[in-house]
Formats: sequence, structure tokens, C-alpha cells
Amino acid sequence: MTQISLGLDTFGDVTLGPDGQPQAMDRVLREVLDQATLADEIGIDFIGLGEHHRADFAISAPEIVLAAIAGRTSRIKLGTAVTVLSTDDPVRVFQRFSTLNALSGGRAEPILGRGSFTESYPLFGHDLNEYEQLFEERLEIFARLLREPRVTWSGKTRSPLQDQQVFPPLGPEGMTVWVGVGGSPESVVRVVRQDLQLMLAIIGGDAQRFAPYIDLYQRACAQLGRTQRPVGVHSPGFIAETDEKAQEILWPHYADMFGRIGRERGWPPVTKDRYLSEVHHGALYVGSPETVARKIAKTVRGLGIQRFDMKYSTGPVPHADLMTCIRLYGEKVIPMVRDLLTGTAP
Repeated sequence: MTQISLGLDTFGDVTLGPDGQPQAMDRVLREVLDQATLADEIGIDFIGLGEHHRADFAISAPEIVLAAIAGRTSRIKLGTAVTVLSTDDPVRVFQRFSTLNALSGGRAEPILGRGSFTESYPLFGHDLNEYEQLFEERLEIFARLLREPRVTWSGKTRSPLQDQQVFPPLGPEGMTVWVGVGGSPESVVRVVRQDLQLMLAIIGGDAQRFAPYIDLYQRACAQLGRTQRPVGVHSPGFIAETDEKAQEILWPHYADMFGRIGRERGWPPVTKDRYLSEVHHGALYVGSPETVARKIAKTVRGLGIQRFDMKYSTGPVPHADLMTCIRLYGEKVIPMVRDLLTGTAP
């Protein structure tokens, strides 16, 4: 079996301090830097920072945080989860990541997407009615900048480019770029058309229900003459010494986060029974190292993927608990997953 890459994602959720109150965002950002440094030290493959523009998440400029992480790490891949390309300029996004890639020695791996929140549209003066076209055009520009030394392009949502060079250029190794997809067939085909890598965001329900999207990806590659590239999955999780401890630590923070988002979107109230159902049968990878490792290995085998990223921050979980989660993921879960996938584990 192809070697599996195992990473972590965070949105920089505003954590609770020792007094039980939300911490200032500057402190949260410094905590994220410490979390990523630990992840590098213990052999985790990737750290992804989500871009958001709201009060519950501290990271709005992930590339800057990633540059700080690059200066304190040596091997971990540095990416996003996701960069909201629809409401940014694709040329500037490319320049920021080509700069990060140069400074980090080729470790940049952006994940581009549309995001699951819409605050960036009014903030940066974009119309939600252009939701599809904004992403379609910006992704096309970004994909061409990856491969063409000079780009000529015209469309409806941005000024045209005429035989334009963009600096700094990438080196001969290029840069690995993923596209985050929430589960629409059109989005999967778009990834293939632009010859990028597919990252499936599985945040609810049984992961195996996404198997048809991977089959679609493979069929689209064949039909469009594209080489099949690694496919990844992003899902939330949390690890503690025992299943019960992990479930109990995460529950109030999970309820807080999804309660707030649910009220904004008119969702039904969050209940502990539904939470535990997601833990036992859905896309929440919560539990002891052995429980989480077995669930990740089952997902990897069942979907035939080459990358799994666990979003380790869900709601205002205190920094100390997040550091424990990261350490258990790197020191216990990752070796167990690799052993399970190679048949060397019981």
C-alpha cells in the first residue's frame, strides 16, 4: 500500500484560558505556533490552518502564521484548510504561497476552497450571487500560474492578464496544491479538470458514503486524460488517554461551537446523543489513541486514500488539552495507523 500521509488541521479556534474565559486572539495565535512546532518535532506530516473572518476563529491570514511556523520547524508540510480563494485575488494568493514555498524549502501545500462560511464575501466586496463563477475563474487562474511562466487570461470577475509573469516563480519541483471539496460531483470534476489534488471534507456521517466521489474522481481522470493524484480526507477529531476522557473533554466545546453556528443557520439543537452517534458511527474521530487509529485506518482502507488530516480543534478546547491531543496523535496514533495498514498490528 502507498505510504499514508497523516496531518493535522486547525482553524485557530479561540481557546479558553485557566479562568474559563475566552483568550485574546494574539495569545491564541501564539498557541497555534507552539502546537505546530510540537507537531513538527514528533513527526506529524502536515499542519493546515483554516482561513476565517469571525469572532470564534483567530486565523484570518494563514500564510503569515505559516511563515512564522516555517521559521521554527524543519520538516512538516505547511498548508491551509482552506484558503478561501473565491474572495481573494488568485495572483496574490499564488505569490504568498510561492514565497512561503521558497522560505520553507518547498514545504508549502495550500488547500484551496470556497469555505463553509460567507463572512469574507461582504468583507472583501464580493457578491454571493457569483459564488460559483468566482471560484471557477480564480481556480483556473491559480492552476495556470502553477504551470505557465506567462499567463494570458480574461473573464468576468477579475481584470484580465496579458502575457503576465508573476513573482517569485516556483522552482522546478513546483508546488503541491489541493482543492477542498465538500461533496458535490461538479466540484470533484473541477479538481480533475484543473489537474489538482482532491481533499474531501468529511465532517458528518459515515466516511464510506464518500466512496462514490472517489470513484467519480478516478473515472473523470480516465475520461479527461489526467494522471490520478493522491486523494485526501479532512475530518474532525480529538484524542485523550481513554475513550471516555476524550468524549467528555470535547463535548462541551463541541456543543458550544455547533450551538452557535446552528443558531446562525437554523439547525436543530446539538444533543449529546447526536454527538456520541457521530463519535461511534460518523465522522468524529474521538477517543483513545487505539480507537482513533483503528477508525482512521478503516477510513483509509475503505476509501483508498493517501492522506488523512484530523482537525484537532473544535470549539474553545483549552491549549493544554490540544497539546496532549497532538502529542498522542504523533506519538501513538500515527505509528498504530501505519502498523494497521501494513498488517504488522494485531
